[in-house]
This record gives sequence, C-alpha cells and structure tokens, in this order.
Amino acid sequence: MNQFGGNWTKKKIEILVEYAKAYLTIMKNYPYWQLLYFDGFAGSGLIIKDRHTDIDVTIGSAMRIIEIEEPRAFNNYYFVEKNKNNALSLEKLIKENFPDKKIIIKVEDCNVKLKELSNFLQSTKGKKFRVLAYIDPCGMQLEWNSLEKLAKTNIDIWILVPTGLGVNRLLKKNGEISNAWLKRLSAFLGLSEKQIRDYFYKEETDYTLFGEEKHVKKEVDAISKSATLYRDRLNKIFKYVTQPFVLKSTQGNVMYHMFMASNNKTAQKIANDIIAKYNNQA
Repeated sequence: MNQFGGNWTKKKIEILVEYAKAYLTIMKNYPYWQLLYFDGFAGSGLIIKDRHTDIDVTIGSAMRIIEIEEPRAFNNYYFVEKNKNNALSLEKLIKENFPDKKIIIKVEDCNVKLKELSNFLQSTKGKKFRVLAYIDPCGMQLEWNSLEKLAKTNIDIWILVPTGLGVNRLLKKNGEISNAWLKRLSAFLGLSEKQIRDYFYKEETDYTLFGEEKHVKKEVDAISKSATLYRDRLNKIFKYVTQPFVLKSTQGNVMYHMFMASNNKTAQKIANDIIAKYNNQA
C-alpha cells in the first residue's frame, strides 16, 4: 500500500469521483463514444495514512473509478505506475474485484504514456474515444511537453500541481538554484531559466554607507504565484481551465493546487462547481 494519505487525500479522490460520475452521466447519452479512463500515477490501489498511527486505509482513485457502473461505466482503463511493486499490488486487487473489466497496467514513466496517448487520440481509431485523465504525482515528475501534445485532443484532465511540496521548495530565497533544480523547474513549467528567474525573483537595491548593494530576493508568496503561473500556462494550450482546489496539510500548509483542463466549456463549469463545494468545506 502507498504510505501516504490524510484528509486532503480523501478530498481529492472525492472530487475526482464526483466529476467522473457527472462525466459519465453526460456520456450516457452518447453510447457511440468509447470512454477511456487514464491514470498516470495509479499507485497500489490502497493508501495507508501512517504506519505509526492507527490504521486508516483509503481506497485509491483507481479502484474508486473502476467500481462506477451507473449511469455508465468506462469502456477501457489504462493505469500507469512506475513502481513495479505498486503496479503488482494494483493488478492483484483489480483481478480479485473486477475480473471482467478491460484494464491495462503499465510499469512506465507517465510522460512516455501521455505522449503515446496523445498520438493515439489524434489517429483515426483514437478519434472515436473520449478520455478522462488523472495526474497525481508525488512531486514534479510531470513534464510540460507531455501536456502540450494533449491540448488538441478530446480529453478532460485533472492535474495535481505540487506548488508547495515541489516548486516552492526548489525556489531558494537567495536565487541560488542548482542547475539540476533549474532543469527540473524548466521541464515542469515549460519555461526557460530566465523566464523562471524573472517571474519568481526581483532585484533590490540597498543603500549603505559604502554605496549601493544589489541582491536578488524571492517574490512573496511564491506558492500562490506558481499556482497562478501554472493555470495561465494551461490556459495557453487548453481552452478551459478551472479554478484550483487547494490541498493543505493538517498544519494548514499549502501542498498542492488541483486543476482540471479541457477543451469543453461544460466540463469546466461542472468541475468548477465541484471544486467550489469542496473549497467551501475547507
């Protein structure tokens, strides 16, 4: 089982499941579409809150989506999980509980499979498909160029952006970011090093007894700025992007911002309504 969880984990899954049911309600009227559910970080199927506390097991998003039968089920399920042990655990759970479902599980990098998915959806066969995708990485594994290829397809994609756990941690206060971290930020945001520095840092001048001293300072509230930046970036490639659902730790620290991107206006409205409901419960 995945050793991660908490109240925020349950909420993100409930948001996804509620949206999936609304999505399938609409798609019930279009039986000629082949519906595919794609999960890029599928996990083991179960999530345990903390091995050092009382047992608190949450059924993972993959299992929750598979069990939806009404008003319509997905025709196909495609799960990607880079950790082989997690993939084997998920496969075992699925075979025990849903032996008749059309399910593919791949031990692979999500970025590879997203690009393959994009190519498929733009093929003659792929145009018969409509896709709901869920991308829930533990860090900044998702690369921007993987999303760019999907922008012209018939996909509704939910993405958890590690604004607090990822982006903010790499942005050092003094601007002295290692080359490795800059490359990671660049791949994740799809921006150049200069664009990243210009957006998150400003140069200030202090006037001292010995003259001017210039230094670089990180912008205040880089977490919110990174969420705004990511949403704006999504809006350049997808027609419609939701407001974020903000996921916080039990201490109140922002960990992720969750967005849904689509080329369908109705999808955006439904997702925004669900997000608003859960944000009001926070």
